[in-house]
Amino acid sequence: MTIVDHNAADFPTNWGRWGGSDQLGTINLITAEARARGASQVRTGVSVSLARKTPTAPLMGGPMAGLRADTTGVQTIMSFTGAPPLAMAELMLITTHHPEVTHLDALSHMVVDGQVYPGIPRSESSGPAGVTHGAADVFADGIVTRGVLLDLAPGGKLPDGHAVTAGDLEAAETRVGVEVTSGDALVVRAGWDRVPDHGRALPGMTSGAVRWMHERGIAVYAGDIGDASPPLPGDFPGALHRLGLGRLGLVLVDGARSEELVPVCEEHGRYTFLFAAAVPRILGTTGLPVNPLAVF
Repeated sequence: MTIVDHNAADFPTNWGRWGGSDQLGTINLITAEARARGASQVRTGVSVSLARKTPTAPLMGGPMAGLRADTTGVQTIMSFTGAPPLAMAELMLITTHHPEVTHLDALSHMVVDGQVYPGIPRSESSGPAGVTHGAADVFADGIVTRGVLLDLAPGGKLPDGHAVTAGDLEAAETRVGVEVTSGDALVVRAGWDRVPDHGRALPGMTSGAVRWMHERGIAVYAGDIGDASPPLPGDFPGALHRLGLGRLGLVLVDGARSEELVPVCEEHGRYTFLFAAAVPRILGTTGLPVNPLAVF
């Protein structure tokens, strides 16, 4: 395995590329032309969710609560107002960065040398009340562009601990006859699910693969894998988050699910579609749940 770019100082950066106070990162690459290219993919109206189905568990304890040992990303309390008009209400505690929750990472999520993208001191970007620079709600107007599915393991799954390289991504392009271009959303399928596959060596992106995304102008990354766990030997640990998100401002959708997308792509005979995603307008967060859509 060839390992490159393990020194962060030698890795490209987008700090300052769109100004010293930019909060959109690589979403700046989604030009009007890129959005129009995405819209042109809608021909049949078929829509596929790229989000996980997240189970819930009762937050309360006691005789009415179910017994389970595993964790969940969403805990709930059901309440009944008891007054007309009759209504049920639900209180939810959401652990945004939980593996069971498909979520968008805000640019404030990663701190590089005491700073968040694009060089704002952490002390000036967040406080007790939440994030003041690089919060997830800046994407509430929606991310709309062309999406491209690259299936790294057609019909199966990548080997345990596989180091995904630029060559793997280009080989996936060649298999389906598509080329990822600037402003695209890259959707990756590796056949893995972090929740049931917990305890196994999770495949992940090498720093070389992240550099390739930078060179191609990827605006959004959404995959069923992200960073390897445990880290890849000899490579920069956590390259997708620490280099991609932290240095490039590459917007990440963690915990995406692409299994349902594959048969729809096969049925339509193409691996491109309209990618659309928006987060709730909740202020000051390091990330928010998101339901990305692939529309054909």
